[in-house]
Order: sequence, then structure tokens, then C-alpha cells
Amino acid sequence: MAIVLNKPLPEFEAQATGGIKVTNSSLLGRIVVLYFYPKDNTPGCTTEAMQFRDKFKDFAKAGAVILGVSRDNMRSHDGFKEKLELPFELIADTEEKLCHMFGVVKNKIMYGKKVKGIERSTFLVGSDGVLRAEWRGLKVPGHVDEVLKAVKALKKAAATA
Repeated sequence: MAIVLNKPLPEFEAQATGGIKVTNSSLLGRIVVLYFYPKDNTPGCTTEAMQFRDKFKDFAKAGAVILGVSRDNMRSHDGFKEKLELPFELIADTEEKLCHMFGVVKNKIMYGKKVKGIERSTFLVGSDGVLRAEWRGLKVPGHVDEVLKAVKALKKAAATA
């Protein structure tokens, strides 16, 4: 089942660092920033994770939960999380269930070879479980600030509703 903007997320279940099981029902009531990235310990992904880390308190203050997602296994995630002192959990989507649900697996050219990889993408889910915004094929610089701005706007809209 694919995701659709302004529609509730389909049912899903995923394992995250810290021994946490993440489901769409476990996230209800909270704004969720779900960011997909290609691989732990690579330059762009490290920069992106550190930027989310550095703005973590601002996201928390705005009522948002951050979850990083890649195809890396839990051992890789645990090391990446520890090394960068990430205050949020990482989902190990080794079977690519979430990646396919969100449509982020793309054909890429790497060193002249065609490979399947994750297109760097971020999704914003409202506290009602509805997908409110998406950024696909994004560039890291300035992205985290843009997402934070959208989270704050979503929180403000929910407060006045």
C-alpha cells in the first residue's frame, strides 16, 4: 500500500534502535518526521543526521518525534547512533517494507553502475496519522530548517483548529 498526501498512513510495523517497535498507531497523537537516507556512516547521511540531532530540542519543543530510516541493519544503526550521539531512534528497514510503502527506492547510477538505492526523502505526519508534507530527492543543506518550519506551522494549525 502506497502513501498519499493528506491521507492517513497505511498500517505498518518496524523495528527501531532501543528495542522499540514502531507502528502507525504507536505514533498517533504526535507529529512525526520520518526521514529516509541511503546509508549509515556516509558523508551526506552523517551531515543530515547531525543536523536533525542539533535541532532535536526545537523539534521536541514543537511536539515532533524524529525517526531516521535506512536499509542498514540494527547493528549498523546502533553504532551510527552511538557515534553521532543521536537523541532519536533509527528504523532498520532491512526488508525495504517502509522504503517501498513510501516509494523511496530508486534506480541510481553509482560509479557508472546502475544500483537500487534510497532517494533521500523526508515525510511529515500529523498527530492525526495523516501525511501532511513530503520532500523527495532533497539536498541536505537547509533541509532540516525547512522541515522544522513545517512542523511549527503544523503545530500552530492544530492549536487553532
